[in-house]
Amino acid sequence: MRKNSIKNIRINEEVYRELAQIIRGDIKDPRISPLTSVVAVEVAPDLKTCKAYISVLGDNEAIKSTYQGLKSAEGFIRRELARRINLRNTPSITFVMDNSIEYGVNMSKLIDDVNKGNTID
Repeated sequence: MRKNSIKNIRINEEVYRELAQIIRGDIKDPRISPLTSVVAVEVAPDLKTCKAYISVLGDNEAIKSTYQGLKSAEGFIRRELARRINLRNTPSITFVMDNSIEYGVNMSKLIDDVNKGNTID
């Protein structure tokens, strides 16, 4: 299976959907911020590994504690993923922290600030 095949794209989307649901509703770890979202998922073509790009809206302490919470819940997440998705192999998950949502919020704020300064009277 090639990396960008239709089957791999469907598997990525299904793992993304289930992983987001598991993180949002099933993990009870207080270290994981409620403003945590799954940005993207890349499952390797052999279904052995998976990179999950996670974004946390908050300060550096919230990001670090969320990462630690996700690392400690990795076994639970993998077991839930195996229960929900019927794959030949359940991939081992590597969490990669991504700051794209925070970057987007900051850019939107900067654009709003610039637009406020350019009002036409």
